[in-house]
Formats: sequence, structure tokens, C-alpha cells
Amino acid sequence: MPRINLLPWREAQRKRQRQEFFLGIAAALGSAALVVLVGRWQMSAAIANQTERNSVIEAEIAVLDKQIAEINGLENQKRRLIARMEIIETLQRSRPEIVHVFDEIVRVLPEGVFLTTLKQTGPKIEMRGVAQSSTRVSAFMRNIDNSQWLADPQLRIVETKGNDATRGAEFTLYANQRSQVPVEGDDATSGKVAAK
Repeated sequence: MPRINLLPWREAQRKRQRQEFFLGIAAALGSAALVVLVGRWQMSAAIANQTERNSVIEAEIAVLDKQIAEINGLENQKRRLIARMEIIETLQRSRPEIVHVFDEIVRVLPEGVFLTTLKQTGPKIEMRGVAQSSTRVSAFMRNIDNSQWLADPQLRIVETKGNDATRGAEFTLYANQRSQVPVEGDDATSGKVAAK
């Protein structure tokens, strides 16, 4: 007997095609969601990895900054110590100069001139005193000009006081101390030191 299908076959075919279509859309949506999730997971992992690397680099940079600050501090300390050593060395070399200066002042002081005050500020020496006459002050200045340890005499004040019998000239005179400390790097000086 022939079989007759009384079901509306077209309706069944449409229903089956619709189900396949929805299944295809669901599969596509599922695979798209899966791709998005996997992509986000990979991006999150890459961001976390890069963040971790950045934090390691920042920690290393902080350590290096601290070391640089310590090095700069040591460099400053080294410069200060070198400057102190140079000052001490200069003072050590110039220590005997004051003895020579006092000796030279006694030598250049002419007869009839008396010093009442002697003051040194840096290389400048201020001398106050009394002379029997202003010509003796002039002689004093000439002697300073010809001195090995003193130079550039400058007379500030000369006042003649007293009556004719006890007449004296009070004066204020400035002179510069000549430094006999050898300049470093001077070829002649370094040759003398090498010869010793």
C-alpha cells in the first residue's frame, strides 16, 4: 500500500530550517562570545603582565634614583673635602708668611716711626701709628714699595698734632701682603719640587 504523508511537509521543512537557522545563530553568537571572552582574557593577562613588568621597572628606577642621589651626595662631599684640603694645604704653605711679614715690617719701619695698631684682613694690612714727621711716613711708604713681602702702600690719613716741640704726624696706611706661596701648575715651581 502506498504511503501518503498527510502532514504539511512544507511547514515541517520551514520549521526545521528555522531551527537550523536559530541553531546556527546561537552557535555563531556562542563562538563570538567565546572569542570575545578569550580575547578579553588574553588582553587582561597581557595588561597584568605589562603592569607587573612596569612595577618591576619602576622599582628598579627608584633603586637607581636612590643610588644616583647617594652618588651625587658623595660627589658633593668629595668636592667639599677637596676644597678643604686645598685650603688647608694653602694655609700650611702660607703659615710661615706671617712671620716674614712681621719681620719685614720691622725692617721697613724707618727711625722715628712708631706703629700703634696693626690689623690684617685677608692680604690687606692696616697700619696706624705716629711718626716724627710726614717725611718719615713717606720713607716708610717707599720702603714698603721696595719690600719683598709688602706692596701697594696707600696712605689714608696724615694728621699733624701737637706743638712744635712734640710735633708728630698720626697716620693710617694700608699695604698688601705679597704671597710667596708657589702657584700650582707653575713649571718653574714644579721643576724645583721635582729637583728636591
